[in-house]
Amino acid sequence: MSMLYAIAFPVLASLLLLFRAVSVRMRRIYVMAVTVITAVLALYALFTSLGKAPLVLLELSGRLSLAFHVDGLTCVFGIMVAILWPLASLYALEYMSREGEEDRFFALYLISFGVTLGIAFSANILTMYLFYELLTLSTLPLVMHSLDGKARYAGRVYLIYSMSGAALGFIAMVFLIRYGAPMFLLGGELVIPPSVDANILRLAYVFGFFGFGVKAAVFPGHRWLLRASVAPTPVTALLHAVAVVKAGVFAVARITWYGFGTDLLEGSWAQMLVMAAACFTIVYGSARALHSHHLKRRLAWSTVSNLSYILLGIVTLTTAGLVAAMTHMVFHAFIKITLFFGAGAVHYQVHRDYVPEIEGYGLHMPVVFGTFTVASLGLMGIPPLAGFSSKWLLATACTALETPLGYVGAAALIASAILTALYLMRVVMRAFFPRNGHELPADAGRCDPNWYMLVPLVVLAAASVLLGLGANWVVRLITQLILG
Repeated sequence: MSMLYAIAFPVLASLLLLFRAVSVRMRRIYVMAVTVITAVLALYALFTSLGKAPLVLLELSGRLSLAFHVDGLTCVFGIMVAILWPLASLYALEYMSREGEEDRFFALYLISFGVTLGIAFSANILTMYLFYELLTLSTLPLVMHSLDGKARYAGRVYLIYSMSGAALGFIAMVFLIRYGAPMFLLGGELVIPPSVDANILRLAYVFGFFGFGVKAAVFPGHRWLLRASVAPTPVTALLHAVAVVKAGVFAVARITWYGFGTDLLEGSWAQMLVMAAACFTIVYGSARALHSHHLKRRLAWSTVSNLSYILLGIVTLTTAGLVAAMTHMVFHAFIKITLFFGAGAVHYQVHRDYVPEIEGYGLHMPVVFGTFTVASLGLMGIPPLAGFSSKWLLATACTALETPLGYVGAAALIASAILTALYLMRVVMRAFFPRNGHELPADAGRCDPNWYMLVPLVVLAAASVLLGLGANWVVRLITQLILG
C-alpha cells in the first residue's frame, strides 16, 4: 500500500492549494513538507516493495487491471524522481514568487509528482497508459501558466503532439493486452498465434515507439518541446530533465523490454527503423542547438538530442545497451536540470535570455555560471564527470552490435559530443571571457540569486560530479536492479 500512499498523498494535498486553504505565509512550508514526505514515501515503497507481487487495485477483466509493482526499472526511475523533485520545488519557491498564481502552480506541481510516480509504479501497460495521459493533463496548465498568447499556443502544440502520440501508443497497448503478459516482465512474453503475422506486431511496436516517443522528443515528434520552453523555468526543468521526457523514455523501455520483447524485434526492420530515427535525432538536435541563440531553446534542443541517446541504448536490444541507457537517463537528469536552473537564474536576476546577452556575467554570477560550467562539462562527456561514463557505455553497446547501424549510432554519439562542446562552451566563454571593450550595465554588481535557488544549483552540480566519480558503482547498481 505504500505505493498508493506515495501516489495519492501529493494529489490529495494539492486540494488545499487549489481551494486556497493554505495561507501565503505558510505556503512555502506546506509545499516543501508535502514534497519531502512524498519523496520519503516513494523511496520507502521502492525499497520495501521490490520483488514483491503486484498490487491489483482494480480488476476490470482477465487481462485488464489497474495494478502497481516495483521492479528494477521502477527503482531507477523512481529514485531519480524522488531525489530531484524536492530540489526542483525548493528552486520553484523563489522563482515563482514573481510569476503569480502560485497556489495553482504548486497544486499542479504536486499533482504531477504523484502522477509521475504512478507511471513509475505501473505494473502493466494499461496502468502506465492511464498515468501517462494524466501526466499530459496535469502538466498542460503548467506549460500555459502565464496564459499569454505564446503560452496558449505552446499549450495547444503540446496537447496536439501528446494526444497524437497517445493515439499511436494506444495501438501498441491494444496488441500488448491481446498477446502479451498481464504484467510487465523483463523480456516480454508474447503469445503469437500462427494466424498472426509477426510483422503486424512489429508494426504495432513501431507505432508505440513513436507514440510514447513523442514525450521523449524523438523526430518527428519533438516540436512541442521547443514550444514548451516558454513555461517558467521550474516547469521546463522538470519537462526537459525529470518528469515528462523521462516518462517518455521509460515508457519506450517498458514496451521494448517488458512488452514486445527482444526476440520479436532483434534484427528486424522495426529495430533498424527505430535505431535510424534515434541516430538522426541525436545529430539533428545537437546541430539545431548550435544555431539557437535563445539559451533555454538551446538547452531544449540539447534535450532532444540527449533523449535519443537513451532511446538508442534501449533499441540496441542488448542488456549492455539497456544498462547504458538507464545510466544516461539518470546522469542526464542531474546535469540537464542544473543547466536549466542556471538559465532560469540568469533570467530571474538580470532578465537575459539570449547567449550574446550574458556576455561578461560570469564574474558577477559566479555560483550560477560555475555550476553551469560543471554541468556543461559533464554533458559534453569530459572524464571523470558523469556524462563520460554513460556515453562511453552507449558507444560500446552500439559498436558491439557489429552492424552498420551500430557503427552509425556510435558515430552519431561522437558527432553529437563535438557539437555539445561547441554549443555549451560558447555560453561559458561568453560569460567568463567577454570581448575587449565590452561593458556591463552600470548597476551590474554581484547578482547570484538567494539560497532558495543557489542550494539546488550547488547540490545538483556536486551530485553530477559525484555520480561521475562513482560511475562504476552506479552502473553496477543499475545492472543489479534491472538484470538481477
